Amino acid sequence: MWIALGIITAQWRHASIYETGWAWIPAAILFLVGLWLYKSSGKHFSGAQLSGAAELLRAQGERRLVISGIRNRIRHPVYLGHLCEMLAWSIGTGLAVAYALTAFAVVTGVIMIRLEDKELEQRFGEEYRRYRSHVPALIPSPWKSSLAQRQ
Repeated sequence: MWIALGIITAQWRHASIYETGWAWIPAAILFLVGLWLYKSSGKHFSGAQLSGAAELLRAQGERRLVISGIRNRIRHPVYLGHLCEMLAWSIGTGLAVAYALTAFAVVTGVIMIRLEDKELEQRFGEEYRRYRSHVPALIPSPWKSSLAQRQ
């Protein structure tokens, strides 16, 4: 897929919306936030869960809903990490193609989150519905307490 997108977007790879070195300051912050989210996503999660192997190899996969750590504040921290990294590249480079690919990632990410939520609801039932009703998918609310503070 990445090779196909590279070929499709090659003709626009030099089209800039803007060019400024200052853009790398917010980009660096977003890179760091993305890396922190990736690291936080791995806590309380097995390698099989993080890679998706638990879903592919259900007989061997763990069947536990992880709602601690970063998942106490947001349900899909890996997707948010991806978004931060893509936005960082877009803001830092100012390239039109980077913004287009980020927009594409947002659209496909929304679809993937909905499908994942549906699959998790089927797997964990009421436990996941309760979790989903208290914890936002991507953007933590500064006004709501964490799930742990409610229990």
